[in-house]
Amino acid sequence: MYTLQNKKLKIAVKKTGAELCKIESVKHKTNFMWHADSNIWGSYAPNLFPIIGALKNGEYIFNDNHYKLPKHGFVRHNENIELQDQTENTLVFKLTYNENLLKIYPFKFEFYITFKLTNNKIEVLHHVKNLDTKALYFSIGGHPAFKCPVFENENYQDYFLEFEHTEHSKRHLINMENGLISSETHLMLNNTKTLPLKHELFNRDALVFKDLKSKKISLNSSNKGRILSVLFQDFPYLGIWAKPNGDYICIEPWLGIADYESTNQDFTSKEGIIKLASNCDFKASYSIEINNTHLE
Repeated sequence: MYTLQNKKLKIAVKKTGAELCKIESVKHKTNFMWHADSNIWGSYAPNLFPIIGALKNGEYIFNDNHYKLPKHGFVRHNENIELQDQTENTLVFKLTYNENLLKIYPFKFEFYITFKLTNNKIEVLHHVKNLDTKALYFSIGGHPAFKCPVFENENYQDYFLEFEHTEHSKRHLINMENGLISSETHLMLNNTKTLPLKHELFNRDALVFKDLKSKKISLNSSNKGRILSVLFQDFPYLGIWAKPNGDYICIEPWLGIADYESTNQDFTSKEGIIKLASNCDFKASYSIEINNTHLE
């Protein structure tokens, strides 16, 4: 495990999967991240690459060949990720293609993820390099899970999400049996900036949004005010999720989306897929800001 600390925050990142696992107030020792209870959901903040969510039948087609990939790809839980560099305020992790990965993902790549701690903000920067002679196809996503409630003597229902702009947006429902996006939608945000949290929200899996105007979402407590914000300018899709019995909330910026039930499984035409030319680079970042009120 690797750590960074300044006068306000201490963060920790696991080597396995380069997974952010702690955001803690230096002064008050308040931890803002979910504690990864394996009886409910045993992760903190998986990094999603080269796919988001599930594939139809667990596989995709590229150049007439079929390849299998696990849900959310192969970065999470990956023990081959190495710490590439560390400075006073950054941790840089790297995963490079190998012969085993080429069997399930036939592209030569380098994947970097950097955690940068500045004041009350953690920036998560993704960097993909295409080392191949052909175009590289991929998606990127974040999956950070925040405690909810954060403080004692509070309930889940005391919390709500606040969107940067007033939203009129549908959720795209997931088929619970196969994890794929169905054709069914449901109006979730009806000209509002707020989404009250309750466990029942997630009885049908994640809330998947494709058309939000907001690029900033805040987790607020009715008692304690704004707790934190996630800023995701580079990401057009957003997932909001928790296990229905979990005291946490995942705010998930996505570049890409799970397969639709109607997909033909062609990887090159998958919705949200990024095409990166040979010998080119791609970068995208999101950040987590902890409200200074809870740090001073």
